[in-house]
Amino acid sequence: MSETANARAAALPHLRDSGLAKGDPIPLPLTMAAIYHTPGDATGFDQYGRFSNPTWDAVEHMLAHLEGAPCVAFPSGMAAICSVFFGLLKAGDRILLPADGYHTTRALADRFLKPFGVTYDMRPTSTFLDGGFEGYRLAFVETPANPGLDICDIAAVAKAAQMAGALLAVDNTTMTPFGQRPLDHGADIVVAADTKAPNGHSDVLFGHVASRNADIIAAVTGWREISGSIPGPFEAWLVHRGLETLDVRFDRMCSSAEVIARRLKGHPAISGLRFPGLESDPSHNLARAQMERFGFLISFELASEDKAEDFINNCDLMQAATSFGGVHSSAERRSKRGDAVAAGFVRLSVGCEPVEELWKAVEASLDKISG
Repeated sequence: MSETANARAAALPHLRDSGLAKGDPIPLPLTMAAIYHTPGDATGFDQYGRFSNPTWDAVEHMLAHLEGAPCVAFPSGMAAICSVFFGLLKAGDRILLPADGYHTTRALADRFLKPFGVTYDMRPTSTFLDGGFEGYRLAFVETPANPGLDICDIAAVAKAAQMAGALLAVDNTTMTPFGQRPLDHGADIVVAADTKAPNGHSDVLFGHVASRNADIIAAVTGWREISGSIPGPFEAWLVHRGLETLDVRFDRMCSSAEVIARRLKGHPAISGLRFPGLESDPSHNLARAQMERFGFLISFELASEDKAEDFINNCDLMQAATSFGGVHSSAERRSKRGDAVAAGFVRLSVGCEPVEELWKAVEASLDKISG
């Protein structure tokens, strides 16, 4: 990582230090409260559990430190996305979505935004610039896209969208702020599912919105308060704990993914391999320009649905599970989740296992289906 990223990582576990008095606990206390003591004028104090919570505040402080922007926490990544759509859009607005990104975002637009009079179009991530952004209120992009790992030029999209009067929101779930900082490339909004690598232990749902635009932060905060889309304090506490080790885990995962992707390239069972860190990947040059790391996700195709299932289920150091970013390596055949991919398409999330042991398990499982 860059020197600046290392400085952010070093400061992250010490953000509470300035507020500590002698005898205070160094780990973040968990505040489980729906109501607070508020005699008289309570302006500036916690008042009610739907409005604020000290544990949320601490997590938002950590996320803001990483993003370099104010952050608002939510109970899931989709809740964060909903806050952007419902907090900023109105009937008659038109939005642009990635055709190859997370399918639930498109489902949200089709099932709930469209009946409210918000229309949407879709474009592939790799050609998101094509066609311009005239007439759009919001362009929403996911880069690298999940699950195919195509990439778009955030800075170029941001410039074109803003010249056309559109906001740009970037789903940065696959990269975390240690891998990519879309706001630094001109995006107006970042959304992310902290369920993944930021928490890292696959035991909580969480999400956030970040923006350097005060009006956007006010809008999504207002949506959270009125809609009740609030994170639980225990979930916030877990994410706070996870964020303290994100730098270490993310570094291990990304480094291991680079090793494994290079070895997968030569395996006869593999086709359609995608990983931005490979020099042969179509997105490699752009990835080098706008990403600090290449991430921990790898995608590829195996010959059939059965071979993909056998590979995943017979690998000793891999969990057959949806989601990604946990300390354990996991994989999923994504066509069963509704993605428009081949039946044998596999999304592999590289975890924190020692890389040589992980590779032995992956190779052994691939060799079995190649026989």
